Amino acid sequence: MLKATLRSFLAHKGRLVLSALAVVLSVAFVAGSLIFSDTVARTFDRLFASTSADVQVGPEEDDLKEAVPSGEVRTLSTSVVPRIRAVDGVAATHIDAEVENITVVDRHNDSVGPTTGAPTIATNWDPTDRSPVRLTSGHAPHGAGQALLDADTADKKHVRIGDTLTVLARPGSFKVRIVGIATFRTTNPGAALVFLDTPTAQRKLLGGLGRATSVSVDASPGVSDAVLKQRIARQLGSGYELKTAKEEAKSAAEDLGGFLDVIKFVMLGFAGIAVLVGVFLIVNTFSMLIAQRTRELGLLRALGADRRQVRRSVLTEAVLLGIVSSAVGFGLGVGLAAGLIKLMGVFGMNLKSTEMVVSWGTPVAAFVVGVGVTFVAAYLPSRRAARVSPMAALADAEIAGVGRPLRTRAVVGVLVAAAGAAALVGCAVATKTKPASSLLGLGIVLTLIATVIAGPLLVRPVIRVLGAAFPVVFGSVGRMSRRNALRNPRRTGATAAALMVGLALVAGMSVASASMSKSFDQQIDKTLGADFTVQNANFVPFPQEVTDRIRNTEGVGLVVRQRFTALAVHMPDGKRVRTTAAGWDPQVDSVGHVTYARGDTAQALAPGRIALDKSFADDHHARVGSVLPVEFPGGQRARLTVGALTDQGGSNFGLQGGFYLGMSTLLKYVPGGQDSAVYLNAAPGTSDSTLRARLDKALDPYPQVQVRDQSDYKKLIHDQIAVLLYLVYALLGLAIVIAVLGVVNTLALSVVERTREIGLLRAIGLARRQLRRMIRLESVVIAVFGAVLGLTLGLIWGVAAHQVLALAGMTALAIPWSTIVAVVIGSVLVGLAAALLPALRASRMNVLAAIAHE
Repeated sequence: MLKATLRSFLAHKGRLVLSALAVVLSVAFVAGSLIFSDTVARTFDRLFASTSADVQVGPEEDDLKEAVPSGEVRTLSTSVVPRIRAVDGVAATHIDAEVENITVVDRHNDSVGPTTGAPTIATNWDPTDRSPVRLTSGHAPHGAGQALLDADTADKKHVRIGDTLTVLARPGSFKVRIVGIATFRTTNPGAALVFLDTPTAQRKLLGGLGRATSVSVDASPGVSDAVLKQRIARQLGSGYELKTAKEEAKSAAEDLGGFLDVIKFVMLGFAGIAVLVGVFLIVNTFSMLIAQRTRELGLLRALGADRRQVRRSVLTEAVLLGIVSSAVGFGLGVGLAAGLIKLMGVFGMNLKSTEMVVSWGTPVAAFVVGVGVTFVAAYLPSRRAARVSPMAALADAEIAGVGRPLRTRAVVGVLVAAAGAAALVGCAVATKTKPASSLLGLGIVLTLIATVIAGPLLVRPVIRVLGAAFPVVFGSVGRMSRRNALRNPRRTGATAAALMVGLALVAGMSVASASMSKSFDQQIDKTLGADFTVQNANFVPFPQEVTDRIRNTEGVGLVVRQRFTALAVHMPDGKRVRTTAAGWDPQVDSVGHVTYARGDTAQALAPGRIALDKSFADDHHARVGSVLPVEFPGGQRARLTVGALTDQGGSNFGLQGGFYLGMSTLLKYVPGGQDSAVYLNAAPGTSDSTLRARLDKALDPYPQVQVRDQSDYKKLIHDQIAVLLYLVYALLGLAIVIAVLGVVNTLALSVVERTREIGLLRAIGLARRQLRRMIRLESVVIAVFGAVLGLTLGLIWGVAAHQVLALAGMTALAIPWSTIVAVVIGSVLVGLAAALLPALRASRMNVLAAIAHE
């Protein structure tokens, strides 16, 4: 049986190639994502371990987390340095004055920093053995007008020694002349680095001498980091955060972990799509191969092979396919990881492909995925093969019937569909976002499974409708193509299911994204009343001089500032809520529209007051007049009175609770923040176009901020939503590629299966062109059938997802009809493309040889 299995596998290897491609793609994405993430993690682990001080002393950290950055720089007094030096075991101390929220521009006012989201860091030049860079040309900075720049940034932005740059920091902007170039000793993480001498860094970055962001401490020989940390902690007491080199490296790695997780999960998403769609392809391939090998299997049974041996024979072929595909996929995964490493170099993260990390778990995961997928997909076909009796096989009876299996499918499909529909209905009537999201996910999974199970039952009624015009338009060729698609509902359903999965995903996400865009448009129209908004990307704060420049621009009327701060609020129900609150100038009603359930803007922004969303307040038993203990960054605490409750329909732009307070209150407890946005109106007599031109000119030295009107603001939101949609389209593209392989495979095997039939049709007068048209029409109707199922399922998902969005304040429902029409047209093209090779092969068959085919 083993010899027969191996010979069968080699004899049918050509028919298994397309199935193998689906496994190869899924394994490649799994292996590539794991190798890439392991390589980046190992590289940065070495970087952090080699550059972290033995002990680092910084200002005490709190557990407040900023959903939107405030721009505040946490510092400590350098008066602590002598106390640290007095500790037994301290060999040396180094003051750190480092900030990330800066912008550096050249003489053309073009940004010198990275465009990939990596930070531009300004810090003091105090080289040690642990410094990530070394001076390779020029000299160290001395005095307020000198600076170093990292070599990678200098090379990319064409900055040379002697060039003058402008640094835009929180205390204000200042010019520096580049006097030297510093080169990374290890991996460049993609950031731009500017180095100043220590006094200049303290004054220009932190606002004055005597301040530091941290103090790095070197341990004396024989003193461990942990022991030194304990000694320093006893000397300093409370109010400081101490970390050993190992703890600092771990903290930095955790911060990097979020970035790595995004890349890993995106690539694993591609792998998941490849696996899911590939399962249908493999199931169909093995089912058809078993049907074509009915006589062969019957002979094996007649010669003494029992059912278990036949089943093991089919599964062994599947395992062999999985092993070969996994090996090829793993090799492609290594290449994919190398490509990603090169791509990161384009974005400024210079990794070395020679240091690629392939841990033992990566090939194990790759082969588990590859072999597991093929084994699971081939299990049902192997059971059907084992049920063939010797006499039925010798009579050339086809295994795939439509009796009991389809009746079983009907019962199971209806039950699963009912459960899925109940989950989606529960999602629609839910009043809380979290349970609604859970029910939505459950409903999507169950309805997808139900559609896959019941797909063959829908083949006959749906394809009869889709192909109703074929006999009229294409005559007998159209009639035969429709009947061919109806001949084996299970095969047609499985082929279409591969395409259905991808199209259901894109349809559902298209509805959700279109609804989000429309909802944000409505919210902007409803809440934003300013002529112009000036802000940075993602609300990154900007220096005070930007706001001053706006105020001093001719034609500017009212100016309203917005800032953000992290805080923790102790609610009346005893819960401590960590969130982010916005601070506003008192004239906010002139640039925005706030709907109040209780109170008004004057009460909300009064000193010592705070406002929040009414529904959130009701959930936590708060009301107007309630006194809420509030924790601010840096240990500041206050008791603020609820001055007003808003009713914005959930449109709090992702900030839990919708908290906001007056600018005077915010400045009292968070004095070191920066403006995140400025809303302004034109002065009487100044047109919007004139003011826009003046603002653009006035803010030209500050490339980090943009001037936007309402239409620009909407476009910004649309572009951000489009990023998610592009990812979905990429997933769809992969699904379509594999689905096309599935249709090609099905048609190719179907042509082999119907060789004698095709020969007879050609013998009685069917022309080659008519034969090709028949196969193309069969392919098109299968592809459109998959599109109809996918779009119907996706629209249901999208409408259900809208109910979840509505709970978050995004109440508008939008159906992207243009996308739906494009998908239907695309499915026709997919069907035509998939039929090219099978149709060509069929038309080139020798008529007599085809008739004589066994």
